[in-house]
Amino acid sequence: MKRDFKDLTDRETDRIIEMAWEDRTPFEAIELQFGLPEKDVIRLMRRELKPNSWRLWRERAHQVSHKHLKKRSDDIGRFKCTLQRQITLNKISKR
Repeated sequence: MKRDFKDLTDRETDRIIEMAWEDRTPFEAIELQFGLPEKDVIRLMRRELKPNSWRLWRERAHQVSHKHLKKRSDDIGRFKCTLQRQITLNKISKR
């Protein structure tokens, strides 16, 4: 299910940017969830970020070896926030 990044909603775009900034989130996870391959994520980030933020993100994405599942060591598992159980659709449920 390939998608064009220009067809994304603002909410989807924000979530992709958030996932791309996270060190533990691989590009494959973004592709699985949103149908955007790495090259389209890079194009989206270039379009949406300020030039300085783009350079910082690109340098960081190059330095982080676990942004690709194939390069990731077996020691790195899936990150789970302690509050994740209480989060539904990115909203904290009422307690």
